[in-house]
Amino acid sequence: MAVVSFEDLRALLAPEGRLMALDIGSKTIGLATSDVTRRLATPLTTLKRGKLKADLSALADLSAKHKVMALLVGLPLNMDGSEGPRCQSVRQFVANVAAHGPPALAALPIAFQDERLSTAAVTRGMIEDYDMSRARRAERVDAAAAAWILESALARLENS
Repeated sequence: MAVVSFEDLRALLAPEGRLMALDIGSKTIGLATSDVTRRLATPLTTLKRGKLKADLSALADLSAKHKVMALLVGLPLNMDGSEGPRCQSVRQFVANVAAHGPPALAALPIAFQDERLSTAAVTRGMIEDYDMSRARRAERVDAAAAAWILESALARLENS
C-alpha cells in the first residue's frame, strides 16, 4: 500500500493492533511501537542505515515480528510548516518502502506525522530528567524521537 492521509489511515485501521513509528535520519532510523490497544508508545531500537535493501529487510523483519498494522513516519517540517530538503529525503525513503520493500512491508499503509522539534524535545528530556551523557543520548535519541512521534500520532488518532 502507498502513503495514505491520516484520516484514511484512521478508517483503514482495525480497532486494535500495533503501529510502528519511524524517525528517518541520514545515518539512522529510530523505531518505536505501540501496544495493541494503541495507548502506549515504546522506543524499540535504532537501525544504522546501510544499503536500501538491508534497511528495508530489517524494517520488514521488525514489522512482522511485532505484528505491525501501519507505519507512521516522522516528517521533519520547517518551523513555518513548509517542507525542506529533509522532507524530500524522508518522502523518497517512504517511496522506496512502497516500491522496493519486501511484500509484507510494502503492503502496510504509511502515514506522515509532523515531527517538528521531536529530537530536540527528547534530547532536552534526557538531559534534564535522566542526566544522560552525550554518548548515551546518541545511542537512544532516535528511538526515543520515534516514540515521541508515535505518541503524537496516537493522541491524534484518539482525539478525532
